[in-house]
Amino acid sequence: MKKLEKSVATSSTKSNPKKKLPRSAPAIAVPTKEAVVQVSERTWQIAAISIFVVAAVLRLYDLGLVPLHHDEGVNGNFLVTLVREGHYHYDPANYHGPTLYYIAAVIPWIFKILFGTAARETYGLNTVVIRLVPALFALGTIALIFSLRRYLGTAAVLAAALLIAISPGAVYLSRYFIHETLFVFFTLGIVVAGLKFYQARNPVYLLLASASAAMLFATKETAMISAGVLILALASTLIYRRLFGIGPSKTSHSEPFLDDLGGPVVFALWIGLAIVVFIAINVFFYSSFFENYPQGVYDSLKTFQIWSKTGKAAHVHPPGTYFTWLMNQESALLFLGGLGAIFVIFKPRNSFALFSAFWAFGLIAAYSLVPYKTPWLLLNFIVPLSLIAGFAIQRIYELEGGKLRLLLIVVGVAVLIGLYQTVDLNFVNYDNDKEYYVYVYAHTKRGLKLMVNEIDNIARQGPDGGRTGITIVSSEYWPLPWYLRNYSRVGYFGHMTSSTEPIIIASEDQKNEVESTLGELYKQVPSSEPGGAYSLRPGVNLLLYARRSNFRP
Repeated sequence: MKKLEKSVATSSTKSNPKKKLPRSAPAIAVPTKEAVVQVSERTWQIAAISIFVVAAVLRLYDLGLVPLHHDEGVNGNFLVTLVREGHYHYDPANYHGPTLYYIAAVIPWIFKILFGTAARETYGLNTVVIRLVPALFALGTIALIFSLRRYLGTAAVLAAALLIAISPGAVYLSRYFIHETLFVFFTLGIVVAGLKFYQARNPVYLLLASASAAMLFATKETAMISAGVLILALASTLIYRRLFGIGPSKTSHSEPFLDDLGGPVVFALWIGLAIVVFIAINVFFYSSFFENYPQGVYDSLKTFQIWSKTGKAAHVHPPGTYFTWLMNQESALLFLGGLGAIFVIFKPRNSFALFSAFWAFGLIAAYSLVPYKTPWLLLNFIVPLSLIAGFAIQRIYELEGGKLRLLLIVVGVAVLIGLYQTVDLNFVNYDNDKEYYVYVYAHTKRGLKLMVNEIDNIARQGPDGGRTGITIVSSEYWPLPWYLRNYSRVGYFGHMTSSTEPIIIASEDQKNEVESTLGELYKQVPSSEPGGAYSLRPGVNLLLYARRSNFRP
């Protein structure tokens, strides 16, 4: 590995006389001389590809290993209805935005077009395929991180991408069929497109930023919080720079920003077009592409009123919970992020690093003020924390008298901690509900997959196969609808009822009632766990019964 070399950013006309620079001073976008650490292009490419491969392996390997979470089951149920029946209507009372379902439906729809209905119902709708969507968006987030090289510095971006690649939470949640990974990608998309627009003075990037913002709002109602923090972070950066008298570089020009965009009238037209793009994308998605217009659009606005109440009543935790959770499973990232924030606050040489610090800790503060707290919201913090942590690693090397050995020690410790926690969480203790594993939040136990295998075995022994009848009397059953999606006769009653179907699923506290009512006709199919129950999630156990005429031990 070649030793990192400090050098001046090649952004002046002297270094590239043929390249025409924008006339306005890119005060926010371009890092200062001291903030740039460069490596050869070959080293950069090898490092970036290696990090991306590591990220891909951790996110794509054995995607079906972990049983679906309750919320994944709900999302999967929406997807099945959309793919098979072509129907989806946004419900603001209980669920998030529509982008996840429409994007995830693309693969099954392609299977349907190429191979017919049967392929759509099997290969197009399975756990690996649906989880492939958030995994790919997670890899897209890392690709966007690489595009920030000019603004943050080479070593900082490589370090940031590596920290995200091996983050326990970033990996865990990217293997979840939920909205959060898409949400984080679109948030970063706004930042990257905004930087490109400011730097290149190309209005196309303004439209891309608007489209990304629209997709953000069409993904989850918490977009209001994230967008607000981005605006406050930008304002804080500009104010902080002015307070410290940090101005444009000497080589940049000083003509007004609007002149590069054709004047105020032309710029206003582009702003208007960006607003149209934002509204159009939201209307398309929330109206189910006009199938549910205008009700879906009305509901997209109503959701903020509903979720403002939900945010005060559900999943309530103390204000310091997010810092506790980060310390448990993202300690290296939190430490380096805090260190980077200290560096840039006291020596604000890099405007984008300063913005990232305000963004990261502004998000943590904003979400901490809301009583509603869940571990998957931590993913929102991981990206900006990794950016400012990468800046900290770069600054360690740039310190006077700093040595590569110190840098390697810091990065090595962070990587070892992150890799250990990632492998432990994602491939060993993925359903361990001990307090330390904060991302395992009311998660489905691996025993549920054993029960699903038993159901499939019973169905194969009978004459009906996928038409084998299943009666579910337990009030707790998610994510079973996803795993039983190919069975056409499943009844979800939620209470004890009479049944003649080959299979009955009950909760553990319904055992006496089931056996006293149906005991002569049905036999329990036990698990290997004590009591023969199948663990659904902490505190919820299920019992499986098969009609004696269908059951063959």
